Amino acid sequence: VQLQASGGGLVQAGGSLRLSCAASGRTFVNHGVAWFRQAPGKEREFVASISWNVGETLYGHSVKGRFTISRDSAKNTAYLQMSSLTPEDTAVYYCAGRYGGGVYTTASVYTYWGQGTLVTVSS
Repeated sequence: VQLQASGGGLVQAGGSLRLSCAASGRTFVNHGVAWFRQAPGKEREFVASISWNVGETLYGHSVKGRFTISRDSAKNTAYLQMSSLTPEDTAVYYCAGRYGGGVYTTASVYTYWGQGTLVTVSS
């Protein structure tokens, strides 16, 4: 499975942005999909995950209530809707997938990774 993350850019604090994660090679059926982010000088951080078949979701503490992960089976694409952005959300955002579904916060369980998309939030 190849993952293509897109949608990053520059946004002002308080604004919104939607990231997309498109899969090619196979469908997301029976997969779990997640978003992670990594800011300069910081460790990779779990953002959100979704179990494709049942739609169960899980969010990182710092984004809960502001970000929403969703999926579109017809487009074989997962999304991360980000709202009320702050400069602390500035990072490269990566989408990741794993066969077997479920929602997990640990990066090592995900076997497919996209190339990352940069989100910059200005104050």
